[in-house]
Amino acid sequence: MGRPRHQQLYPNVRVEIGGAARDAARHNEKGQAAGVDDRHMQIGEVAARTELSLRTIRHYEETGLVVPSARSQGGFRLYTETDVARLMVIRRMKPLGFTLDQMRDLLDATDRLDNEPGLDLGEREALLGRMREYEQAATEQVDKLRVQLARAEEFAETLRTRLHQAAPAGP
Repeated sequence: MGRPRHQQLYPNVRVEIGGAARDAARHNEKGQAAGVDDRHMQIGEVAARTELSLRTIRHYEETGLVVPSARSQGGFRLYTETDVARLMVIRRMKPLGFTLDQMRDLLDATDRLDNEPGLDLGEREALLGRMREYEQAATEQVDKLRVQLARAEEFAETLRTRLHQAAPAGP
């Protein structure tokens, strides 16, 4: 069979194609990469599900917004549904103009509300207050985007009307 062919799918990742015995050793009976179970996904699957680039996901890891829940035996990042949900929150906040620090603050508040059942009432109310502030800021930004979209639609309609008016008359 000779040497395996190499295919470059992503920078800094080498994928070998060919060699059934080698592939069987690297994958379990469900066809998943060794070290990956039903609860974990590799970064490529997460990128496809979130529509974020590998580079963006790695950047969010470097900034501490989303840290992979585990690593495979080969050192690959492994993510859970919870990690994907965090990335979706970030993806939704970004076009609304929230900063990385604001994203981190909101994620911290939601993490604490979800994972610390022993919060006293004051702490809980403070966290809920932070969430309300983000909800209000998001609503305000959505309203601004609606105005911008309406203006853009008006502009496109103006162009369509001018094109129709400038078109030569047919026979």
